[in-house]
Amino acid sequence: MLEKLRIIFTIPELRQKILLTLGLLAIYRVGWQVPLPIVDPKAMTAFAEEAGGIGDLLKTVAVFSASQLSQATIFGLGIMPYISASIIFQLLATVWPPLERLQKEGEAGRKKINEYTRYATVLICIVQSWAYVAFLANARVGETSLIQSSFLVDGRLPLIWQFVAVMTMTAGTVFLMWLGEQIDEFGIGNGISLLIMAGILAAMPSALVQLGSDTTWELGGGGGKLGIETLLVLAALFVGVVAGVVFMTQGQRRIPTQSAKHVRGRRVYGGTRQYLPLRVNQAGVMPIIFASSLLLFPQMLFQYLHNANPGSAVLGALHDSFTRGQSFLYNVLYVALIYFFCYFWTAITFNPKEMADNLKNFGAFIPGYRPGKRTADFLERVMERITYVGAAFLALVAIIPTIVGGALGIPGQIASFYGGTGLLIAVSVAFDLVQKIDSHLVMRNYTGLLEKA
Repeated sequence: MLEKLRIIFTIPELRQKILLTLGLLAIYRVGWQVPLPIVDPKAMTAFAEEAGGIGDLLKTVAVFSASQLSQATIFGLGIMPYISASIIFQLLATVWPPLERLQKEGEAGRKKINEYTRYATVLICIVQSWAYVAFLANARVGETSLIQSSFLVDGRLPLIWQFVAVMTMTAGTVFLMWLGEQIDEFGIGNGISLLIMAGILAAMPSALVQLGSDTTWELGGGGGKLGIETLLVLAALFVGVVAGVVFMTQGQRRIPTQSAKHVRGRRVYGGTRQYLPLRVNQAGVMPIIFASSLLLFPQMLFQYLHNANPGSAVLGALHDSFTRGQSFLYNVLYVALIYFFCYFWTAITFNPKEMADNLKNFGAFIPGYRPGKRTADFLERVMERITYVGAAFLALVAIIPTIVGGALGIPGQIASFYGGTGLLIAVSVAFDLVQKIDSHLVMRNYTGLLEKA
């Protein structure tokens, strides 16, 4: 492996791409730490620690958006507005004929859709940042405002400073979008995905420091600290979970296909046997993102109502029922929503009729099934079955942090590295990056990173 890594940096073009990608990611991490000028960082930190449901929402969004809303930085919105705009246009392309026709025009159509996506990103940024700045202007920690006193006039944030903050956060997201596109064009890997993965992996050192401070190097622990045997169990569990995620992420159901023979002159073409790979986890991480985000809103609502009426037993019970990781009802709803969104997202992204038509147009067929509707029905039936398995895998990975934290008594920040959206995104992006590096190595007659010499 060390020899393969050495070979990577001996190829000038590949070395330049990797160094450029690392440099752009470093720029992102620097901007991620720069707060908005109007915000009081100490008050913002205190508010994030006491925010409760709102703090949980901000931390969850930060996992899959490369954002820093809990600290109100210039990259506070992260790349989430661009992801939202991309999802909106992806959904519209399945139900709006003009956009569907544009999507089928090839490279020119994709460029036009990307242009619309950028415009939509700016609009979403303006709306989200304006709502966020308005929230900051009215939020308090005790009697202290989150806005620096030098920017307040009669206890209020003037409209001009709200406009400056909105434009700053909008420009930050647009800059991140540009960074992602530069990585796509001149670097290596998917730029947006790498930005998200960088945000996830950046939280690992602090989690390791917290784990070290909560561990005593003695058997059995004691004094509220974890023992050395718990640390060994966590290490083995982490390796096992990552191996399981890799196995299921790369899992495929291969459908055998046969191409028809045809004769041209004295040569016979076709007749070869190939495979149509269907991914077990066709929906990716989107079901977990949708399910976790949707369940945070009732949690925030019931927490607000419970704080406003602390004596109400009904509101207290509802608040406890929607507390993340502490409620059986929450976990049941979480799993149910993951299954729902798995089938929903697969139905949007996987079109068996279009796939059957493509097989027919290329002169291929699935043995035992007539081209056309019979083939489409077969593909849909197979996808329904493997989606059930993929949804079960996502549900298990999603609740593993809850199981680990409850069984071993470790903090949520550490348990989050044993499952959930962050781990799935990190593994998926890492595989995509390795495949792109392998393509450069194979093109120059070297073996890939995961191949044997």
